[in-house]
Amino acid sequence: MKSVNIKLSLAENVKTFVNMVNHYPYEMDLRAGRHVVDAKSILGIFSLDLSKPITLEIYAEDCGDLLKDIGPFLV
Repeated sequence: MKSVNIKLSLAENVKTFVNMVNHYPYEMDLRAGRHVVDAKSILGIFSLDLSKPITLEIYAEDCGDLLKDIGPFLV
């Protein structure tokens, strides 16, 4: 499992992020405090507090290609 912090401050960023991660077969969650949602769920992401960085948990060992694609969102 790999964990990275990301920032999704605008609604357009959320849409772009969800479109990117849906191209990958990995299971992914977003964690903000005690709340956890599926990273591929646009409605789930909007239920989180997006004013602060959130943690993306990727359940795969080799996910360098995904990390490269989401580079603009990494904190």
